[in-house]
Amino acid sequence: MNQKPTLSFWQIWNMSFGFLGIQFGFALQGGFMSRIFQTLGAEKDALPLLWIAAPLTGLLVQPVIGYFSDRTWHPLLGRRRPYFLIGAILSSIALVFMPYSSALWMAAGLLWVLDASINISMEPFRALVADKLPERQRSYGFVLQTLIIGIGTWVASNLPWFVTQMGVSNEAGPGVVPPSVKVAFSIGAFVFLASILVTVLTTKEYPPEDLQQFDADRKSGKGLVGEIVHNVVHMPRQMRAIGAVQFFSWLAFFSMWSMATPGLTEHVFKAPAPNPAAFDMADSAQAATFTAANAAFQDAADLVGSFMGYYGLSSMVVALLLSVYAARRPLNRRLVHFVSLLLGGAGFLSMAWVPSPAWLIGSFALVGVAWASILSMPYALLASSVEAHKMGIYMGIFNMFIVVPQIVAATLLGPALRGFFDNQAIYGLVISGVSLVLAALCLVRVREPHHETGAAPQPAPAH
Repeated sequence: MNQKPTLSFWQIWNMSFGFLGIQFGFALQGGFMSRIFQTLGAEKDALPLLWIAAPLTGLLVQPVIGYFSDRTWHPLLGRRRPYFLIGAILSSIALVFMPYSSALWMAAGLLWVLDASINISMEPFRALVADKLPERQRSYGFVLQTLIIGIGTWVASNLPWFVTQMGVSNEAGPGVVPPSVKVAFSIGAFVFLASILVTVLTTKEYPPEDLQQFDADRKSGKGLVGEIVHNVVHMPRQMRAIGAVQFFSWLAFFSMWSMATPGLTEHVFKAPAPNPAAFDMADSAQAATFTAANAAFQDAADLVGSFMGYYGLSSMVVALLLSVYAARRPLNRRLVHFVSLLLGGAGFLSMAWVPSPAWLIGSFALVGVAWASILSMPYALLASSVEAHKMGIYMGIFNMFIVVPQIVAATLLGPALRGFFDNQAIYGLVISGVSLVLAALCLVRVREPHHETGAAPQPAPAH
């Protein structure tokens, strides 16, 4: 289809709604996996390495799913939707079982399953926006997708706190994840599957113009590995330039996800996670001391998750403003991204010096500005540089610039904190701030594509 019709707000909303569930999974993982690891006895400097499952699965899964989704056509489910559905089912199962982990190896293994499953659903969503929308609507589509992501981040980050307020216990014995977290993850599993079903049932995909040629093309070519290697070597120059920006952006957020709970509970709330091995549970006094310290840590961890929700709320507001603007006139995507990254860097840096926990609301609100931009502007800057029939595989390859910095952080962040910062986890967030500033500076090599022309035309009829 050479000329794609302009879609209405609700058509774009429905096609992106599955991202609500995906973000529920990511927000629960990002906000509470370190808490689960620490509850199971992990030392704080070991947390980044325990998190390495997440980026490694993304590195392997996303290009593969992109390759196959480009070559898939199902008469009922289309090209991208089969992967949405498979990933949602697997992710929901992993979310339900994750907080019942009884050992670190079990939690780390389920993180592998969860992140791989989320990636199966997530990668084709980026390609779907480019598949369905004309160039003039792509910024609008990616920003609206970010609005839904912001809603999911805010709600999911507050789930354990909300469940606790509803009367579910936030306390448990040594090495046991509290019931409030278990209930929150089960709710997340339901939302994940339900929201994906909304997209699958309400969105239709454009079939290939020539099915015979499509079948011939997918049977030919260099094969999975050859095709991925070929496209990595010959990736567009614009992708390489944006990749440097992505590297520092995602290094920053991985540092936040892995170190926010230990860093803020210890530095801001003065309630670090107690080590069960340091207490003699047979001694009633020591057992009581551990129970009190663990209760303080669990309450502080709830609040850290709740404060992290403000970056989702902030990103939601920013995405809403950008979507209103982008629906009417062109965005200077590079300038928006530059300013947003600097504001996010300031938010991270401020966390090391906030005078009281309440100030974290402002810090995370600034981080949310960067988050809104990171989830939309790089894809809008990239989409016009990629051949339409390779959109899936290139979006998968592009995500290598997301997972490689996370692997770097997972392997080097713990030793860096031990060697240079006296093992103070708060400096993981300082590293996040510096990384976002570097990401902003890398935008000098990124070009602004030609502007989307004109105001948004009248939408085509729903289909």
